Amino acid sequence: MAARAYEYIIIGGGLAGASAVAGIREIDKNGPVLLAGAERQLPYDRPPLTKKLWFGKKKVEDIFIKDRQYYDDNGVSLIVGRKIVSINAREKTVTDEKGEAYSYKKLLIAAGGIPRRLSIPGGELEGVCYFRTLDDYLATRQKSVQGASATVIGGGFIGSEIAAALSVNGVNVTMLFPGDYIVDRVFPDYLGNAVQQEFMKRGVNIINRDTPASIEKKGKGFAVRTGKGRLINSEIVIAGIGITPETGLAESASLGIENGILVNEYLETSSPGIYAAGDIANFPYTALGKRMRLEHWDNALNQGKQAGRNMAGAHERYDYMPYFFSDLFEFGYEAVGDVDARLETYADWTKENETGTVYYLEDGKVRGAMMCGIWEKVGQARELIKKAEHVDRPRLSGAIR
Repeated sequence: MAARAYEYIIIGGGLAGASAVAGIREIDKNGPVLLAGAERQLPYDRPPLTKKLWFGKKKVEDIFIKDRQYYDDNGVSLIVGRKIVSINAREKTVTDEKGEAYSYKKLLIAAGGIPRRLSIPGGELEGVCYFRTLDDYLATRQKSVQGASATVIGGGFIGSEIAAALSVNGVNVTMLFPGDYIVDRVFPDYLGNAVQQEFMKRGVNIINRDTPASIEKKGKGFAVRTGKGRLINSEIVIAGIGITPETGLAESASLGIENGILVNEYLETSSPGIYAAGDIANFPYTALGKRMRLEHWDNALNQGKQAGRNMAGAHERYDYMPYFFSDLFEFGYEAVGDVDARLETYADWTKENETGTVYYLEDGKVRGAMMCGIWEKVGQARELIKKAEHVDRPRLSGAIR
């Protein structure tokens, strides 16, 4: 059977893929588009899964990026709940898990990442949730009744956000992670410890500097034994220990891979006509002069759109500086640039209202900024980073407030 022909094929039904549709249609109003997603739902925003859905600020129907009518109106064929399993770059075809083939002129891989799994006894038990998808949210929400208990494995972004969300909803939460404090890859120690104290004041049981060694079923719940011999009993177990970029398809097409799919400044891979965007793309971050792979909503939104425009012939560099945000109980922040806790940091804090900016410095230059309790200042932070000037700490006082 001949492959069904499309001008553009997008692999990945997340934000980057949906944004690519918008980018394509800004340039090419008519070229046939196929959007193929492994999840059974239409493309949706992921941040609400650990944020607004838990706090009543959004309903499930609000998180979908566009409704089905939008795709119909824009000439987009949809395949949901079916994986693309191979790419033939020479013949410019892709094949799905049912053996159906589709041909393309331009291809975007926006397949995101897959949750890292626990390689311990019981890590694959039914009911252990590797929190990533809308289905994961729906299943967890059903179990998260007042007074229930949960063990959250992982102290990074997802682990800390879901722990806060569960706690606000009356669940008794224990966090288990190997670091000294939560989100230790981003927060400097003084900030991380302060945020962790707030978690503890809210009743979250923190077990740090320890790791899970095994998980067993115990009645209707689970027993998690740690490397240091602790035993944690709970009805819910959630693992949020990061994702691995889904590079299997790229490998099948012999694309350049290094911590994701390598792309150039136009988001094109080592194979002409094949692009990558979102969590999966390792791209040149112009303002920082280095390559990065970012797992953030704003990057997927803007990178996906730019990839779509370039697929349709725009040939524009992606030099946007994406930001990210989080809410942990009453502590919220926006951040941009290289916010790596291993860099030198300087905190410009206002004690009166407990807000401030943490600057991340390298060789005397601002490389990143985290605005804590300060909103709509990302533009200022971007300009500081772009200048790449040597700055002394007094000059940073009051720069962003």
